[in-house]
Amino acid sequence: MVTEGLRERGKARRREAITQAAYRLFAQRGYSGTSIADIAAEAEVSPRTVTLYFRSKQDIALARFADSVQRLTDALRERPAGTSTLDVLGDWLHDENRARSDLDDLAEQMFEANPELRALRTARLTETIREGTAAVAADVGAPPDSVGPRIAAAAAMAVMTVLHDVRSSDTDPDRTLAVALNFLAAGIDTLRRQPKSTRGI
Repeated sequence: MVTEGLRERGKARRREAITQAAYRLFAQRGYSGTSIADIAAEAEVSPRTVTLYFRSKQDIALARFADSVQRLTDALRERPAGTSTLDVLGDWLHDENRARSDLDDLAEQMFEANPELRALRTARLTETIREGTAAVAADVGAPPDSVGPRIAAAAAMAVMTVLHDVRSSDTDPDRTLAVALNFLAAGIDTLRRQPKSTRGI
């Protein structure tokens, strides 16, 4: 068990070293100007080691964001009865902020320098928006494929992306988070106040 634990920690360290090297190079040279070989050299591993951990450059670039979004998707999918969508989103954002590291700052620099990666990041939100739509629909008593809850879920993901981008420079992240959640709460409350016959619109 001890040997297995050491092995897993070693893998986690190599994965983070590769990710850090890639983010640094993507921010400095650009995504298209960086090769797997460049990343391997920067991380002091072989190109084959890089491909053992990640199938492609895109997987490296989006790895940290994808892991974060998957945690939100899972939390929405597994939320206990009586827990609102905003409760889940707020808890997730608090947890993400507490777990923030220098690698997240580097990721922001990478996304800022590479518009194509920002577009790919947005595309990765599809499943989370689907789960968010179902969650909001359940909160307001609307059909699960309703337009209103879909708009609310898409707005929540847009807010989440903005918070992800500004949190390193914000002097009061708790206040920013509160403003964001209040904004989303107002939108969801609008759906809740609609007559039942129009909540699916």
